[in-house]
Amino acid sequence: MKKLDEIMELMTDEMKDFKTAVLELQKLSGQLVKMSIPISTEALEKNLNTFLQKQELEKQKTDEILKEIDRKLKHARVIPNYLLILFGISGIIALGSVGYFGYSSKEKVEDNFEVYRTIMESQNKHYEDYFAAYPEIQEAYCEWIQGGYQGL
Repeated sequence: MKKLDEIMELMTDEMKDFKTAVLELQKLSGQLVKMSIPISTEALEKNLNTFLQKQELEKQKTDEILKEIDRKLKHARVIPNYLLILFGISGIIALGSVGYFGYSSKEKVEDNFEVYRTIMESQNKHYEDYFAAYPEIQEAYCEWIQGGYQGL
């Protein structure tokens, strides 16, 4: 019987250890249930909706900016206004200077012609006086002119 008592004693010790282990497992299981994260998409959906709203606002701002750029491009010109004005002013100045120089050139030609005519009249007067003084030279001169300069 002694053996049976020893076996019973060992069984009692093993049962105490088993009971302690089961209590420990129950305690850990309770902690695990308290610590577990509930599987829910509510938080994710809330963050996603916030992100999508921000994205929509950014898209609206970008669309407004692009519409403004498009409007400005429709009204843009290849040549700026100040260049057109500068070109117009230079054209007017060029046209005015051509007119002025043309008119002044014409006046100079007329003045030069008057001076030339005056000189020629004064020379003709000298020739007339000379030919009046020497009529035989005038006859020789007239023959020479009519002969076509053959004597030279």
